[in-house]
Amino acid sequence: MSAVAVADDPALARRWGLPERDAPGAAEAPLILGHEAGRLVLAGDPKAYGKPLAVDFVEGKAAHRRRFGGGRGQLIARACGLGKGVTPSVVDATAGLGRDAFVLATLGAEVLMVERVAAIAALLEDGLARARAAADTAPIAARLRLAHGDAGTELAALVAEAGVAPQVVHLDPMFPHREKSALVKKEMRLFRTLAGDDADAPRLLEAALDVATHRVVVKRPRKAPPIDGPAPRHVLEGKTSRYDLYVHRALTP
Repeated sequence: MSAVAVADDPALARRWGLPERDAPGAAEAPLILGHEAGRLVLAGDPKAYGKPLAVDFVEGKAAHRRRFGGGRGQLIARACGLGKGVTPSVVDATAGLGRDAFVLATLGAEVLMVERVAAIAALLEDGLARARAAADTAPIAARLRLAHGDAGTELAALVAEAGVAPQVVHLDPMFPHREKSALVKKEMRLFRTLAGDDADAPRLLEAALDVATHRVVVKRPRKAPPIDGPAPRHVLEGKTSRYDLYVHRALTP
């Protein structure tokens, strides 16, 4: 059974290879992808998943961070090597809702977002279209591109198809949690319904190291172990998360 069904939009269902809600077996899907108030949303039982999920680069948290986020002093910017006179090209190989990619694009980076979950990629595509139509965000959205595919197995092909040569690959793999420890955020519960825990993080790291020309940046919970594989060369720590850096060579102006 598919975890997602599409409401009242056969073209959208075909575009992303998802069943329509009235297709056999799709009525039991816990999540529905459809349009609401002029945007594409992914919704399920509010008690389990909270409010409908959408990608919004124009208003809300994205707008606040765009105005007051701290510029190139932000931890993600430092981790990805955005310094004085240096603006590397980036592949965000685990794009999710595009929040990290949008921050990097706001700071001037060209970013290719790679997302393997079809329903999330659909939200990203919709959010990008709305950002490109808004005056404040159009220049930023122009620096963002989207590719749908599994970075763990297809990253080199996706990068080649997009015609980019990424200096930096950014990864934020799902981190396993214990069901009985602490409450999981409803948004994260939705992601786990779609994608499960990312058991292939070592393969994802290996693929990223093969593609990045200068560095791979891996976001982790602050106290989590590094991904199995080569040891990071550098670590940048924040209050709740950290970045493990795997450096091929230095980024220079």
